Amino acid sequence: MNRFTGKNVLVTGGTSGIGLAVAQAYAAEGARVVITGRDEKTLGQAVAQVGAGTVGLRNDASNMADAKALGAALKSQDIKLDAVFINAGVAKFAPFDQVDEALWDLTFDTNVKGAYFQLQAVLPQLNPGASIVLNGSINAHIGMPNSSVYAASKAALITLARTLSAELLPRGARVNVVSPGPVQTPLYGKLGMDAAQLEATAAQIQAQVPLGRFGRPEEVAATVLHLSSPESGFIVGTEIVIDGGMSQL
Repeated sequence: MNRFTGKNVLVTGGTSGIGLAVAQAYAAEGARVVITGRDEKTLGQAVAQVGAGTVGLRNDASNMADAKALGAALKSQDIKLDAVFINAGVAKFAPFDQVDEALWDLTFDTNVKGAYFQLQAVLPQLNPGASIVLNGSINAHIGMPNSSVYAASKAALITLARTLSAELLPRGARVNVVSPGPVQTPLYGKLGMDAAQLEATAAQIQAQVPLGRFGRPEEVAATVLHLSSPESGFIVGTEIVIDGGMSQL
């Protein structure tokens, strides 16, 4: 299919994992893709992977100057957007009694504050009928130990999506959320755990998934593209959970 031929789309945090898979899926269906990332080298590699015509913008969601400048960067290249996937985020897990202010600030500055102001910054660049998809998480629903800060940040993002759905609808924009369960991405190597802890945690999580496996980034991408396309035009303010039944069965 070529649902996005002639369309411009933005994927924040598009250099790896789910973000990269979504960017590649948009490009495969004809979109001109803009991706953001914090690291110039990684960003350049991702641009090459997504393909010809891809625009890479160095942008750190946790940095307010960067977040607020995102719209200006798009405007300078005369890019008006038909779809936005707000994906840039961090996941650091720690027991409640070991959480410090630095972990709290990094998580909320990136996952909530950054997402909010990135979206606010690109608002003037949205075409009528644009679709906005936010990346949530089932951690907002399941009460997993050691995930208190991360889960709270994703719960805030899901609530924000519902509010913005109502507020932006008069502008012709739809807002929805995808909330993945465990997905095999590089993010699982950035949880602040050593190799043994990471392996044990992954095994424990997988045992809780009725399908018996981690999800694939491409499976999340398929749902993001559905929510970004006209075929989902009657879906507004909705959260779609993609977790192999982990929070449902």
